[in-house]
Amino acid sequence: MTNQNTRGVELDYLPELPQRRDVPIGCIGAGFIMSDCHLVAYRQAGFNPIAITSRTLKSAQTAADRHGISKVYATCHELFADPEIEVIDIAVPPDKQLGIIQKAVKHHDHIRGILAQKPLGLNYAEAKTIVQMCQQAGITLVVNQNMRYDQSVRACNHLLREGLLGEAVFGTIDMRAIPHWMPWQKRLGWVTLRIMSIHHLDTFRYWFGDPQRVFASFRPDPRTEKSFPHTDGICLYILEYEHGLRAAGWDDVWTGPAENGAESDIGIHWRVEGTDGLARGSIGWPNYPARTPSTLDYTTTHLPGKWLQPRWEEVWFPDAFVGPMAELLCALETNREPEISGHDNLKTMALVDACYLSAQEHRAVAISEIFNTK
Repeated sequence: MTNQNTRGVELDYLPELPQRRDVPIGCIGAGFIMSDCHLVAYRQAGFNPIAITSRTLKSAQTAADRHGISKVYATCHELFADPEIEVIDIAVPPDKQLGIIQKAVKHHDHIRGILAQKPLGLNYAEAKTIVQMCQQAGITLVVNQNMRYDQSVRACNHLLREGLLGEAVFGTIDMRAIPHWMPWQKRLGWVTLRIMSIHHLDTFRYWFGDPQRVFASFRPDPRTEKSFPHTDGICLYILEYEHGLRAAGWDDVWTGPAENGAESDIGIHWRVEGTDGLARGSIGWPNYPARTPSTLDYTTTHLPGKWLQPRWEEVWFPDAFVGPMAELLCALETNREPEISGHDNLKTMALVDACYLSAQEHRAVAISEIFNTK
């Protein structure tokens, strides 16, 4: 689907939707991501969540009542055993995901697809185990790398694919934001890299393909380290590509003492420079729950002498959450490999692990080092 007011070229910024939208979906988890993002987006798109379970029956029932879900199960075992369910949508902490998928794949007689959260596992090795389990069971696995479905990110990808920016030279993502951290992060000791930076690293892969190596440097976030020790607070990383392209992310979750009386300066901005053009944009997410669409401005030698500024009504949270489930349903419908398949996501997980290793050892790390780890 395309932007109807591009003032330039038609931009493909919305996900492809399946012909069949009534595929029965069973939902695992009833927290913010499921109740405020997935289920809101699915109703907008006409998808068909028919069952839900969560850690507590009360939270599952609350989500079911809010979103008109007919079946509420006390356990995932009961939900997986429901022969009507064809697709499983999982929204649980990453250290719980492997165990849940191990149970789900046993019901491959009627479960055909799984949408899992990012990060897919605690590390690359665990993610690889999950991918192999689903492959052996004949279940199509998609990973919810939903920033690929942010409208400005998809629009920039369209510009790159159509050659309007020429050969990519340099790309950046600069995040200055104070995320709402989840309680489970404390027990895992994670702050930014596997939670926020993974979006940006995956976006660089979506735009530019796979880098050869990465150099990363971290420091703790002064705000979060009061709650629990961690290394990946403020995360900086540089991706090196074979033909000279460089990409860099600056993920600053401190942003100054904005919660202690100082003024705030919060936002996410990205920029892609090419031999034939330049694109720059903003991500509206930091303003959630206010509906703030992401933006894109671009200029190209193919349409010289002007800045083009397409705009849209859709927002990343929650509208873009249609995309990952739509990709799974389309893949099942057409019997093809999903764009955000588990196999593809292993490359993102390897890049994340390479960043951790780089920061720990203070050196550039080739992504192949992670692939070759036994």
